[in-house]
Amino acid sequence: MDPLYWIENELNRLAEADLLRKLPPPLREAGASVKVGAAQIINFASNDYLGLAADPRLIEAAATACYQQGVGRGASPLVSGRSEIHDQLEKKLAEFFAVEAALLFPTSFAANAGIIPALVDRDDAIYGDEKNHASIIDGCRLSRAERHIYPHTDVVALEKMLAQGDSYRRRLIVTDSLFSMDGDLAPLPQLAALAEKYDAMLMVDEAHAVGVFGTQGRGVAEHFAAVNPTLEQRIHIRVGTFAKALGAAGGFVYGRASLIQWLANRARSYVFSTAHPAAISAAGLVALDIVRTEPERRTTLLENARQLRNQLCGQDWDISPSVSQIIPLRIGSPARTMQISQFLRDRGFWAPGIRPPSVPPDQSLLRLGVTAAHTQQMLDSLLQALAEVYKFAD
Repeated sequence: MDPLYWIENELNRLAEADLLRKLPPPLREAGASVKVGAAQIINFASNDYLGLAADPRLIEAAATACYQQGVGRGASPLVSGRSEIHDQLEKKLAEFFAVEAALLFPTSFAANAGIIPALVDRDDAIYGDEKNHASIIDGCRLSRAERHIYPHTDVVALEKMLAQGDSYRRRLIVTDSLFSMDGDLAPLPQLAALAEKYDAMLMVDEAHAVGVFGTQGRGVAEHFAAVNPTLEQRIHIRVGTFAKALGAAGGFVYGRASLIQWLANRARSYVFSTAHPAAISAAGLVALDIVRTEPERRTTLLENARQLRNQLCGQDWDISPSVSQIIPLRIGSPARTMQISQFLRDRGFWAPGIRPPSVPPDQSLLRLGVTAAHTQQMLDSLLQALAEVYKFAD
């Protein structure tokens, strides 16, 4: 008997439930408008929020570093993979976020999967938002700590859990700052207060918020620091990525120097992964400069998102009450979600349908990722196409 016989059965089961995913057609370039085969498509499926992925300055920096230092690094950072450019980027990250130190990871998924097990173990407890990213969930599972999941952004429920669990060696509260599917913000000031009250560590993943929120683009923690000036310092562990608003690739963690030294020794996804290419770090250096010197990019981005959100409310779409660049159109049915996604694709818009397990059962949605590179004409055209959806659904 073929030991992989079961795979066909499971694939058929997914197909019957309208949950089978297929690889999308490859894109020829990055940007708000991309080519899919011979067709030009307006892209609302990207996390390239500031429009930097195809910025000539990032491309030139990466190309120069690649010519000078080669493509691969050939070893983990603790062996011989860490280059001068990696060192420069970690120091620049620490300066940008006004912390003591930072550490690069191959991806932000690898960061979360490695950091959490380095902080807590079987004698400890984790308290996580029910809508945390899969990388956080997997990091929690790998840690072997006891897991407590609180309802989405519900700080009252979280406090009840914390009050009942004082027998653990260490406790960790972990959350996204900007939730990748709902587009809403975590209540970071309240979480910081609970962490202090119950002597817990607080870890925040700013992956979708770095470059977008805050006066300097440092994320949701800086955004809330406008009325909570010490908030950034009260969050013990913060994670970010270059793969979204910063237009490159790779994850990072930043905080106090002792934390970074500990993670360099104990985060297995750092210790046992080959360092990412120096070219990626070179692009990251340029991206941080652009975020600092061109704040109008995030102003344009958030204004685009505000306009689109308001217009969608006028069309009676079910969307989350948020201020971010991630706008979910809640559909419910996986089949109808994919029908609408295909309807938009046929009219020149890439708007991905999101189904379980990325979202809970019966909560399938279209996820619109707004960017600073979307023009008013692109936004208006999308709205016009969405207005036709009701006619299409009938």
